[in-house]
Amino acid sequence: MKPAAFAYARPLDWSEALQLVASGARPAAGTQSLGPLLNLRLAQPDMLADLRHLPDYAGVTVTGDAIRIGAGTTHAAIEDGAVPGRTGAIMAGVARRIAYRPVRNRGTIGGSLAHADPAADWVAVMPALGATAIALGPRGERRIALDGFVTGIFETALASDELLRAVEVPVLPDAVGWGHWKFCRKIGEFSKVTACVLAVPGAAPRAVLAALDGPPRVIADASALMADTEAEATRIVSGFPELDDWRRAVAQTALMQAVAAASQP
Repeated sequence: MKPAAFAYARPLDWSEALQLVASGARPAAGTQSLGPLLNLRLAQPDMLADLRHLPDYAGVTVTGDAIRIGAGTTHAAIEDGAVPGRTGAIMAGVARRIAYRPVRNRGTIGGSLAHADPAADWVAVMPALGATAIALGPRGERRIALDGFVTGIFETALASDELLRAVEVPVLPDAVGWGHWKFCRKIGEFSKVTACVLAVPGAAPRAVLAALDGPPRVIADASALMADTEAEATRIVSGFPELDDWRRAVAQTALMQAVAAASQP
């Protein structure tokens, strides 16, 4: 199928982009998720607002202990090292396993988060890293912790008149432990279960269990999971009674594998 007819707008500044969104335009960037929805006519907007040409929509800057990543930064740019340091190494490792390179060349971190597919990679990884979303609306910028950004399937904490402008990620020390494990039946497929564990020296470890048909489950203090991994993983997964037995088993495995990776020197 082909998309239903729609108008196309190319805002050149954020003020114009916000005006278009307020008038009902659908924001678009890499369109790696929106494109199939348009072709299947599951989405039929009257107008698309192409955000790719907005100033500072893509790119990475470091200020103090924070890394600001423009929402229009592609998965490929992250894979290729656009984000510096240990944080960048972690994100590059995640990015290179997102779909296929042609998808990563166009797909963006902000588009993935705003689309809020429960199985998407950044939906799980950004809360684990303690990241913050920077939303822009008529009242200016608003900061939203990523551990509460996704509120449901394809639902976020963004207001209807806001755009996701950037993501802010902490600068992590080299000694940080990181584990990321996801289950896909084949390369390029969306994950059926994803687990992430971040262990920063001197701080409580953090874990996320995601891709389970709802918002990610964030464990702000995963000390118990690190201390008695199998028992705690079983307890955490028992909080998803709607899962089939096979998926519950894979979820437990995901948590244990992520802990094992984060515990390595």
